[in-house]
Amino acid sequence: MKQTWRWFGPHDLTSIDDITQAGATGVVSALHHVPNGQVWTPEEITKRHREIGTRKDGTPSGLTWDVVESLPVSEDIKKQKGEWRAHIEAWKVSMRNLAQSGIEVICYNFMPVLDWTRTDIRWQLPNGGSCMRFDIADFAAFDIHILERPGAGADFSNAVADEAGRRFAGMDDEAKKQLSRNITMGLPGSTEAMTLDDVRGHLSEYDRISPERLRQHFIDFLEAVVPDVEKLGLRLCCHPDDPPFPLLGLPRVMSTEADYAAILDAVESPANGMTFCSGSLGARPDNDLPGMMRRFGDRVHFLHLRNVKRDGAEVAGSFYEAEHLGGDTDMVALIAEIVREEKRRKAAGRKDHQIPMRPDHGQDILDDLNRRAQPGYPTIGRMKGLAELRGVITALEHAEYGVN
Repeated sequence: MKQTWRWFGPHDLTSIDDITQAGATGVVSALHHVPNGQVWTPEEITKRHREIGTRKDGTPSGLTWDVVESLPVSEDIKKQKGEWRAHIEAWKVSMRNLAQSGIEVICYNFMPVLDWTRTDIRWQLPNGGSCMRFDIADFAAFDIHILERPGAGADFSNAVADEAGRRFAGMDDEAKKQLSRNITMGLPGSTEAMTLDDVRGHLSEYDRISPERLRQHFIDFLEAVVPDVEKLGLRLCCHPDDPPFPLLGLPRVMSTEADYAAILDAVESPANGMTFCSGSLGARPDNDLPGMMRRFGDRVHFLHLRNVKRDGAEVAGSFYEAEHLGGDTDMVALIAEIVREEKRRKAAGRKDHQIPMRPDHGQDILDDLNRRAQPGYPTIGRMKGLAELRGVITALEHAEYGVN
């Protein structure tokens, strides 16, 4: 695996110097300041390459921009409304500009409205650190009592809805605002956020879009861009839904093994692949992560290795971001499957036998607690996770003691 690190640009509190010292050899980044639907220009792409390749003192960092995360798919594309065709053309131009700069892997997602969802971005841990958490009762309190979505109560069990009512009754105005901000903050690094009225507006338009229709819109998008992807030598990899179950009555189409099989089979191309996020997929207890890696391995183009701890066995339930080796996912078993896949690729002579991986998310510990970095992306917490993952990888790749 090529060990990479997500960087949000010059305003990221984790610097290029920090990434170099953490031991990563590649960078995952995006042009977060470019509005969705607009072209990423060669000038802006070149600027980001230059920023990644330069330390604070002006000397070369030795780091390269290896993966784009994310090239956003606009809501117009997902809904097939408004300027959706123009947005697809802009997406294709951005792909071409990225390919000409040397980028080969582009991560994106097809989640409607909310790109990822957490109810608490700094949940207190017993050891004094903090992490991100999704709490189903807090989310229900937002959905039923703050957003006031019609029919929301029917989407939760009686026990969850009752608990949501009790929690909402105990919230002051600031707590309600903070919960709303946590849920609607958008993609990590994004400058675009939504008001409650924005969310309500999107939801009203999705009333007419079933999961089957959204999946077809996704297939239509892929059929439009994959021929260009193949010509450019790129690899696309869709990130799973986060969390991997329906929220706000919205359709979800990338939450399970069956979802990925449907999309990968519908647009059969080595260029149409998967971002294997063990945290997103692992939040759902019926996802078999080592098995999914084994079955989809040849189409996995990017790895997010992180862990979550679930509160129970419900498909739509609460969880928090655990230590990388400390959650419900058997990370050793998963990495063993990744190592086997890389060995198969190398034996087959595949150029992409080394899959880019980044330690996804991390708990805020030590000086992270004072930095207040991008939620989920602390420097020390991720460095700890990378060190743990590197130890497992090194052992499993060992010539004598590793996996065959």
